[in-house]
Amino acid sequence: MDKNDIIGAELVYAKPRLLNDTEMHYCPGCSHGVVHILIAEVIDELGWEDKTIGVSPVGCAVFAHKYVDIDWQQAAHGRAPAVATAIKRLNPDKMVFTYQGDGDLAAIGTAETIHAANRGENIAIIFINNAIYGMTGGQMAPTTLKQMVTSTSPEGRDPRTMGNPLKIVDMLAMLDGVCLATRQSVHTAAAVKKTKRMIKLAFENAMANKGTSIVEVVSTCNAGWKMSPVEANDWMAENMLPVFPVGDLKNL
Repeated sequence: MDKNDIIGAELVYAKPRLLNDTEMHYCPGCSHGVVHILIAEVIDELGWEDKTIGVSPVGCAVFAHKYVDIDWQQAAHGRAPAVATAIKRLNPDKMVFTYQGDGDLAAIGTAETIHAANRGENIAIIFINNAIYGMTGGQMAPTTLKQMVTSTSPEGRDPRTMGNPLKIVDMLAMLDGVCLATRQSVHTAAAVKKTKRMIKLAFENAMANKGTSIVEVVSTCNAGWKMSPVEANDWMAENMLPVFPVGDLKNL
């Protein structure tokens, strides 16, 4: 490798300026770290470091404020869209977004999510869907797949007694207040690039007062799934993506 190759590699793999040097607490192979990098890159590229306020509730992402160097507000479990609503209405010149997991957004926070989106609040929602409660022991989540084994569904999720996987972004896409509803992933380089573009669009929509944007990221939880990072990526592609297919559900 010559000098030019080394310089090129440094440019490709340079750490985003807004990503702090704090060692991440996420498990090796977790999708959260990748999405954090994308958020930091997008905010930096837009030049909105001083215009952005993130809201992180309870869950694996509760410490997001430690990693991305912007203003953050922590919310009670599930209440991030309500907190973001207040912040945006009081600071209409700011770009406000939430960063939520499936247990937060699609379980305890279902009401806040649906009503904020139905009102068309000018916020962006980043939704991490790994089909499990990763932080608290691997319990069944609203997005857990049929027959998927978790600590609270040891024989697999039975739709007859436990319901079906909740496709909440599909539901949100039907609301008039939603301008963007998209489902992406970060398990391949191409997928990472597409997810970054959609995060950027969601943030731009929030600043342009177009309504609510939600970017779902179908993700891995190799620790909760008890798999290696490689196995988790493969399992997600084979099992989750057929249930939660990537693509735009609404893009106005």
